[in-house]
Amino acid sequence: MKKLLLLIALILSANSFSQIIEPVKWSTSVEKISSDEYYLIITAEIEKNWHVYSQYTDEGGSLPITIVKSDGTNDYQLEGKAIESDTIKKFNEIFEVYETYFDDKAILKQKIKVRNPNLSEVTLNLTGQVCRKVCIQINEDFTFSLKENDSTVNTDKKSSIDNDAVNNMLYGMLPNDIKLTESTSVKKKSLWTIFGLGFLGGLLALLTPCVFPMIPLTVSFFTKKGGQNRSSGISKAILYGFFILLVYLILSIPFHLLDSVNPDILNEISTNVWLNIIFFVIFVFFAFSFFGYYELTLPASWTTKTTKGENAGGLIGIFFMALTLAIVSFSCTGPILGSLLAGSLTADGGAWQLTAGMAGFGVSLGLPFALFAMFPNMMNALPKSGGWLNTTKVILGFLELALAFKFLSNADLVEHWGVLKIEPFLILWIIIFGGLALYLFGKIRFPHDSPITKLSFFRVSGAVLVAAFTIYLISGFRINKETNTFTSLTLLSGLAPPVGYSWFYPSESTNNLNTFKDLKEGIAYAKKVNKPIMIDFTGYACVNCRKMEEHVWSIDKIDKYLRNEYVLISLYVDDKKDLPIEQQVEVNRVNGGTRLLIDYGHKWANFQTQFFKSNSQPYYVLYDANSNEVLTKPVGYTPDEDEYAAFLEKGLQAFNKK
Repeated sequence: MKKLLLLIALILSANSFSQIIEPVKWSTSVEKISSDEYYLIITAEIEKNWHVYSQYTDEGGSLPITIVKSDGTNDYQLEGKAIESDTIKKFNEIFEVYETYFDDKAILKQKIKVRNPNLSEVTLNLTGQVCRKVCIQINEDFTFSLKENDSTVNTDKKSSIDNDAVNNMLYGMLPNDIKLTESTSVKKKSLWTIFGLGFLGGLLALLTPCVFPMIPLTVSFFTKKGGQNRSSGISKAILYGFFILLVYLILSIPFHLLDSVNPDILNEISTNVWLNIIFFVIFVFFAFSFFGYYELTLPASWTTKTTKGENAGGLIGIFFMALTLAIVSFSCTGPILGSLLAGSLTADGGAWQLTAGMAGFGVSLGLPFALFAMFPNMMNALPKSGGWLNTTKVILGFLELALAFKFLSNADLVEHWGVLKIEPFLILWIIIFGGLALYLFGKIRFPHDSPITKLSFFRVSGAVLVAAFTIYLISGFRINKETNTFTSLTLLSGLAPPVGYSWFYPSESTNNLNTFKDLKEGIAYAKKVNKPIMIDFTGYACVNCRKMEEHVWSIDKIDKYLRNEYVLISLYVDDKKDLPIEQQVEVNRVNGGTRLLIDYGHKWANFQTQFFKSNSQPYYVLYDANSNEVLTKPVGYTPDEDEYAAFLEKGLQAFNKK
């Protein structure tokens, strides 16, 4: 069941690895306007797929750019906010605000008015955030020469800072105290996973009345047309199978063109509220087509034109035969392809995931034609066409209907309509899968169903399996006394709304976990209770941090680790609360230069870069306070629950061995 759901969702996980990431390259220049007015120009070259957030991004989202004087002089003043180059605006469903950001390149022109005619240089400080799957805080000083126009980024400031004394005072330890444990990284899913899911979708399409009867007819056509030269017929059938694959690969090309124009366009489409509603309507429409209430077909003129192309003969004729099959079978393959498309749009791999899924789909459709042409005796083992083909369509109709409510749920979560919370969502799925169980038991019939005289073994076993899944859905209404929410269902992870999004048991916090926000306090507690620590480098304005907390930490097997086995210390690198005066000290940057720690965000960001050589969030470090040892290789954004659970289990095992 989970594989069928994953076929539609197609969620690909990704991991981050320990390193100092520098996705932005800075340069500066000066433009003189008049004798006392200048434009101080800051240019950012941004790596592909990273975003730097504008000064005008809405409050409550990712951190906007701020530009202030850092030299403390009154010899000049800033004239309003900086003029910005072109930006992109997009709704963020996690923060529920519209965010404005730069892609590829950002140009900021800050106008200043000079009060002291002898002023030769000024220094500006720019803070903000750059994000992709992880977020990195920006804090840069830029010095501009008003005389010689040789402005620079301050990175080589000499310092005699006593690092050891500073680190001991701030963190109670030194970077050299940390013992790193080498381990293999968590295995990532690849595009082969998406290919496999697409292949499974193609197998489902083969078992529909639009495609299955075509196999013996087409293979027979090629083998007979080959006449005495059987090898010629076989080669043409194999070519026919290849062209079926090619047709579906061609369908993914437009999405690569869109992806090259804007790398995030597929993600922007997937997070659009109205498009999610459109997907909901389309999936319901597909479902009732599968139920047999109407036929979903492409224009007849398309079929007529491709049929004429078949008469061209040779390679062109065989290609048009493959194209005709794709068009004629659309009433059965269209809904499955629609699910594949919608699933790829919601994933991180963009157009390449869609291509991988389409390739798997095309291979599974084309392969039988080649195999049965090579070994025609195998066709004797194929079951005869009959009512079971329509049963397959109806089953797919129930699945399409269930997945339709996933897209409606997406829109509801973004807009906070409060309509499709966890209770109505579960009730709808219980009704849908309960109806599927009754259908398989023969209690419900649809327009094209054949009379059932006897229930087959496969039909009964399928009905029992679906009935068991329905009972599993009902178990989602059990109350988790520890979190005071409904029980999170693993199979519905990423499909159902969060259990905290509820009418009767709403939850504002992350599973009511006991979380320390001070490093020293958390370490002292861990030593007292003799437990390992998970240091969670996070941010209030970090999208993927929220995704991990809401969709991964809430899963039962993850929650048990965090609640019972680890001491959780969450360090927010964008916390703007001022540090005590005695902790507002200057520190060395990892890559050269110095910076002044003013707030708690500075303190924890410095801790992450100095001690773990990483500057991205989220970032999870499993740590033994007794031995100062990192228990296993830290990980970043890890949306796959099994991989994240394996990461936590490996750290726990390493701690227990001690």
